Amino acid sequence: MKKNLLLILALLIMGSAYSQDDAKKPLEKRSSKGKSDIVKKGWNFGPLPVVSYDADLGFQYGATCDIFHYGDGSRYPRYDFKMNVEASRNMGGSSVLRFYGDFPYLVKDTKLFLDVSYFTAKKHEFFGFNGYIAPSEDPYLSPNMTKSGYHYLNHRQFRFVASMQRPFFGVKNLYWTAGLGYYNTNIDRITLEGYEGQTTLYEFYLDKGIIKDNEAHGGNTTQFRLGMIYDSRNHNTIPSKGFYVEGTLAGSPDLIDRRGYDNLSFTLLWRHYVPLYRDKLVFAYRIGTQNLLAGDVPWYMMNNLNTLFFHKMYTEGLGGSNTLRGINRNRVMGPGFSFANIELRWKIVAFQFVNQNWMIGLNPFFDVGMVTQKSREAEMKQSATITSPDGNMVLDFHSGNKETPHLGTGCGLKIIMNTNFVLSVDFAKALDKRDGKNLKTYIGFNYIF
Repeated sequence: MKKNLLLILALLIMGSAYSQDDAKKPLEKRSSKGKSDIVKKGWNFGPLPVVSYDADLGFQYGATCDIFHYGDGSRYPRYDFKMNVEASRNMGGSSVLRFYGDFPYLVKDTKLFLDVSYFTAKKHEFFGFNGYIAPSEDPYLSPNMTKSGYHYLNHRQFRFVASMQRPFFGVKNLYWTAGLGYYNTNIDRITLEGYEGQTTLYEFYLDKGIIKDNEAHGGNTTQFRLGMIYDSRNHNTIPSKGFYVEGTLAGSPDLIDRRGYDNLSFTLLWRHYVPLYRDKLVFAYRIGTQNLLAGDVPWYMMNNLNTLFFHKMYTEGLGGSNTLRGINRNRVMGPGFSFANIELRWKIVAFQFVNQNWMIGLNPFFDVGMVTQKSREAEMKQSATITSPDGNMVLDFHSGNKETPHLGTGCGLKIIMNTNFVLSVDFAKALDKRDGKNLKTYIGFNYIF
């Protein structure tokens, strides 16, 4: 892992050396310490190989390019717009093809966002419904097995999301939002070599009717989103003060498949950044909740976080690098859930290198989340028990436990270039072995929020 981190840093420096700027001579802006920062103008390109690691996904490789436009530099460190393209694969069998664009000033008084992505995951985690109510162990795991496919399935998804944000009748920092989302999801049992013949939880759920036949292999989901945002942050990527509050209604009429999965949900995200010592030491926290208000949601969309503007690539929760670090990905799954992330962000040092502004930071953190609306618990209770081959272990689909908060904690390292490019390394551990037994490492980009 250390070699991977050094390689990423070396490639980042090489890529920054080739970044383009329309200005003949960089401007300078006085920082809070009195030192002059290089002010970026015009176009700035950051082509880089993708070299990262996620404890749940494995080693990632590929290529990506960040494309910034800073205009005349008067808004720096804010950009006029940003685009990103990525093509990458994970050793665990996942792949990503993605384009997204963030256009806060392309249209007057209107922020536009576009995301077009295709994800494949040949080892997509599935731990059942309702958190701790679902047993976390593989009942068929035997000493001679080198790897278990019990909690995996094959998952493929195309995602298209377009969103807009406009001022709400001139009220400062208050905006109304609207958007459209389309998801095409395809699901089947795990097909990787070495897992042939293994029984999976996904197949048990199908056999017992916990997952219904008309949703078993995925489908099409169309969402119409409408919401409000209050945003008083002083920066989009590394804010040191202010609030970001987003409330979104997402209506999903079953227009294409017509299987009776019309539904309405509400998502609330509350972020707050509190400066403890200028912009060098910041207390940051995020509280989120999503609840089904009406209708029925297909099982494969239960863990989708219905936000209008993405801060991270994956929008699944809860568990993993984007929501509950240290906890197995998709461990906490239900139609309604709540979570919180608490961080102390410390910018240790700032400097200039290869004509770029750099900062190094640390962020110890604590994450918590749980299912607040259960799904299909009656079907889980009625299902037959599973007996392991040795005849000693009997495991029901319903553990008999109550759902309680899932806890994870750890610390992160951040390497920041020009305030808008953040290389992130997080180390995290679940506090309950049912959520994961090992220390997890995540190497990627951006703060979690």
